Amino acid sequence: MSELTWLPLSEHPDLVAPVVAAAAAGIPDVKVAAIDESLADTAEFSEAYGTPMEESANCVIVSGHRAGVETLAAVLVLAVDRADINKTVRKHLGARKMSFAPESQAEAASGMRHGGITPIGLPADWPILIDSRVASAGPVIIGSGLRSSKLLVSGQELGGLPGATVLDIALPRN
Repeated sequence: MSELTWLPLSEHPDLVAPVVAAAAAGIPDVKVAAIDESLADTAEFSEAYGTPMEESANCVIVSGHRAGVETLAAVLVLAVDRADINKTVRKHLGARKMSFAPESQAEAASGMRHGGITPIGLPADWPILIDSRVASAGPVIIGSGLRSSKLLVSGQELGGLPGATVLDIALPRN
């Protein structure tokens, strides 16, 4: 098990994607930790760094379609949850069809690396859908826009991001 060293993001913007560094400037108390890039996926990260999955949140980029118009959006749920993309997210976005955005499209449109995509720093016109369990959590570990670091930020701050909407997105746990 490796140790994480959490540092103030304001003093280490070089550890995150440029779009994330710029957007995080207005969020107090965001911390960043460098990690092994090969351990960026949540399950591997949690095992290697000894962090419970309940303390991490995953951000996925989805693509909604209606009448030939595509809408890209971010969906953030705790790592132990699954997002209800086909019902809750689709209805909220007013889409007829929903899918996960292809990796290349998500990277190009967000300016972030797959496996490190975060709601902080996404394009201003994107809806950001935050599950209520994330918004009510204390500090959560999320991507940094890169695979080589993670952010630690309050769920309440994430729920207050510009363009964010807090919804009950997670499917019921078994």
